[in-house]
Amino acid sequence: MGSKCSKPEPEPEPDNDDLEKERKRKLLLAKQRQIARMKAARKIQAWWRGTLVRRTLLAAALRAWMIQCWWRTVLWRKLCMRRKNLLKMYVMEEQAAVKLQSWVRMWQCHQHYCQVCNAVCILQAPQSCFTFQTSDASQALYGGAFNQPEFHIEILSI
Repeated sequence: MGSKCSKPEPEPEPDNDDLEKERKRKLLLAKQRQIARMKAARKIQAWWRGTLVRRTLLAAALRAWMIQCWWRTVLWRKLCMRRKNLLKMYVMEEQAAVKLQSWVRMWQCHQHYCQVCNAVCILQAPQSCFTFQTSDASQALYGGAFNQPEFHIEILSI
């Protein structure tokens, strides 16, 4: 009961050393938190920059791929056109050669025909122009007299 009447003991005043230590500890914790925040922010920034770079590279790669596809298409079309033109030239040359051969053959046939016609015209001249001498040996060999000359035409196909 006497304790109720007695004065409470005053709390000891914290000395300056303890206050200084507490303050340093709080500063150290705040600094560590700030360092941790900075590290986290750097990681986020690095991730975001990497994402942006990857997007940019992907877009550039897609554009390069599109240009390459377009260029290959252009080259393929040029190649096809070149082949087509070469084929047209070949066909024209072949047709020209065939036509030239046809004209030469026609000319040769015409020349031969003209020679035959001239020979027939000469042979169809009046009988008084030609005097045929028949020998007795030919009459005996072939069994008769020759009043008309024999004309053999051989037609060769070229």
